[in-house]
Amino acid sequence: MNITASYIRRELQDYYTPQEAGNLSRLICCEILGQSVVDYYLGKDITLSAKAEQELQSLLRRLRNFEPIQYILGEARFLGRTFQVASGVLIPRPETEELVEIMLKEISSTSRVLDIGTGSGCIAATLAKELPGAQVTAWDVSEEALAIAAANSLALQVPVCFEQRDVLTYIPGVTERYDVIVSNPPYVTEAEKQDMERNVLDWEPSLALFVPDADPLRFYRRISVLGLEILEPDGKLYFEINRTFGEDIVLMMRELGYRFVRLQKDISHNDRFVIAQK
Repeated sequence: MNITASYIRRELQDYYTPQEAGNLSRLICCEILGQSVVDYYLGKDITLSAKAEQELQSLLRRLRNFEPIQYILGEARFLGRTFQVASGVLIPRPETEELVEIMLKEISSTSRVLDIGTGSGCIAATLAKELPGAQVTAWDVSEEALAIAAANSLALQVPVCFEQRDVLTYIPGVTERYDVIVSNPPYVTEAEKQDMERNVLDWEPSLALFVPDADPLRFYRRISVLGLEILEPDGKLYFEINRTFGEDIVLMMRELGYRFVRLQKDISHNDRFVIAQK
């Protein structure tokens, strides 16, 4: 019997669901304490040194404070690759993986792509890796996020041009043009805070999460207007969205003159993506 794994579950049972505690137990034993996955599932125990025991207790304290395991590990997985993360960037989500998979099926391998609000750089670096003929540019308002994104790009050995830009105020140059814009902008309203888990609300960056209740579409509107200026004719715009506002975003983009605007569901059957053509 894996006594260490059982102990970890007991220490976390008042803070996480049984499934979450089990997943965290496996991650701690295999990713941090060095146990093989086979030994873990065979129920073999781990002999911990005094130093490892101290590290385990520190880790459990952080988890009981709802710090995300990805921030503790300093990394997260995205479409099979490992990305550096810290509290200055959002943890990549499975829905964003879906968005990138859609793009890889639809866009040209030589596209000029702009990722707005790049965060960890997971979208930009993945597109650059999967489409080596593409020219990928990524913006973020956060200097910390850009540093993390650049480190991820370097680790994957892909060329991405990172620029510090506030999309709400940025005025593009006359010759600035792209074939594709993609964005997973802030879209959680202030009113939705009360329904959020503490590991998100207490730890992930508010700058990348929240929009005012009075103007929940502010980033979608601004990026759509910007797209009319900097997208090439027939250029495409890809959004990850708050499932509550899918129809509103579609209507807004149609009123702005975008064509072939479509609302697409994620694997959980929630409205999650809006895709349109200039």
